[in-house]
Amino acid sequence: MPMKGRDASTYREVDRWSEGVGWIAYPDEMMQRTSHAVIGDDGNLWVIDPVDAPGVDELLATFGSANTEIAGVVVGLDRHTRDAAALASRHDVPIYVPTWMSGVADEIDNSVERFRDELGDSGYEAFEILNRGLPPWQEVGLFHRENGTLIIPEAVGTVSYFCAPGERLGIHPMLRPFPPRQALSRFEPKRILVGHGTGIMSNAARSLAAAVDNSRSNLPSAYSRAFKQLIS
Repeated sequence: MPMKGRDASTYREVDRWSEGVGWIAYPDEMMQRTSHAVIGDDGNLWVIDPVDAPGVDELLATFGSANTEIAGVVVGLDRHTRDAAALASRHDVPIYVPTWMSGVADEIDNSVERFRDELGDSGYEAFEILNRGLPPWQEVGLFHRENGTLIIPEAVGTVSYFCAPGERLGIHPMLRPFPPRQALSRFEPKRILVGHGTGIMSNAARSLAAAVDNSRSNLPSAYSRAFKQLIS
C-alpha cells in the first residue's frame, strides 16, 4: 500500500452529515488524506484541505441547497496546501490562511484571505493548535459551537498509524510524547473531522479526551503498530 496515491480515478465519500461532507481522494493510500466541505452560517460551502479527484466538483455542487456557493478554500496546516490552489482556481474563490501561519501564502499563486479568530462568516471559530518553528508545525483548528463540529487537520487522526490498538482516535505519532493538551481540551465536540481517516461522529468528546489522556501511556503500542505497518 503506497503512502500517497497517484493519478486518482475516484474518491470515497466519508463523514456525510446535514452540514458537511468529506472525501478521501485515494482510498487505497496508507495516509488516508481526508478533505472536507462544511456549510457555514453564511449558507455557503467552505472547503478544507482538499485533495483533488475526478468527481469532487460534482460532489460539492450537489451538497447543500440550490443557492449554496463555495466561499473559499482553507489551508489548515502549513504543509497541507495539498490541491487548495487547483480547487480555488476552478471555482474562482480565495484561499484562506491564518494570519499567523508563515510561508504558506508565498507558495500559493492565488488570491489569499487572512483570518484569525473566525473563518469569514462561517461561524467557525479558529484557534491555534500548534505554532512553532522547531520542528516546524503550524496548525489551526476550527470549531462551531452551535453544531458541535471540531475540525483538526493533523494533531489527531483515526488512521491506524495514528492509533494504538483499541483507540478510536489517536494523537499524531510525532506529538504523542507531548500532545497539545491545552488546545485539544478546550471544547466538547459532538463530532470531530480529521485530516487523516474518517471522522468521529458519535461520542466525540469522550474519544478526544481519551486520546489526549492516554497519549503517553499508549505510546509504545502505538509506535509498535505504526512501525509494523511501515515495514509490511
